[in-house]
Amino acid sequence: MVAVTTADQPVRAPRRDATENRAALIEAAKTVLQQDPDASLETIASAAGLSRRAVYGHFPSRDDLVRELVTAGAARIAAAMPTTSDLGVLPPASRLAVIAVALWSEVSHVRSMARIAVRSPFAESVAEVFAPLRAQVREACTLGIAEGSMRDDVDPATLARLVEGACITVLDEATRSGTTDEAGRRMVVLSALGTAGIDWRTALLSEPVAPVSPTTTTTTPEARA
Repeated sequence: MVAVTTADQPVRAPRRDATENRAALIEAAKTVLQQDPDASLETIASAAGLSRRAVYGHFPSRDDLVRELVTAGAARIAAAMPTTSDLGVLPPASRLAVIAVALWSEVSHVRSMARIAVRSPFAESVAEVFAPLRAQVREACTLGIAEGSMRDDVDPATLARLVEGACITVLDEATRSGTTDEAGRRMVVLSALGTAGIDWRTALLSEPVAPVSPTTTTTTPEARA
């Protein structure tokens, strides 16, 4: 009889129960980590109705489970961001405002998870997903500096990083203090534009108008003019 080698054997799809267990782990992690960002692997496994040993059949460590979760979340957020063509018709300040509001709208209901995503050891994976968005922020800063509407004591790349840091600070404070969605929305716009060197009163004029219904498109004062 001729022995069948490993290479000759077809690759089997994961068993249905294994696929369901993996999905249950990810869903449990979403819920548990949103409530307690420091929750243990045992707590997540218990919420999924699985043993810790069963978790290791899908993820080598807690970090691997969380990394998959936050990377998928970052991809969802990135897909919801305004496109380059959306931003192209706006002045630099309004570009930053629209980006800030879009980000806030996507993370305000999952603040604890968002805070996990932007910290080590997951920040690098998330940064890759957000690379196009960061490029949009840099472009807005480049244009703002060139036209004289934004501070020019630093280069555009540095200014873009400072703006990003300001948005993360708002996320931290909003999570800690339980800031309302509306207040957080305004805070993130004023912080981002203030960091860019724009007076807070002027920044208020660049804040996108909140949509009055799900079908209403967010616009800016400049876009309506």
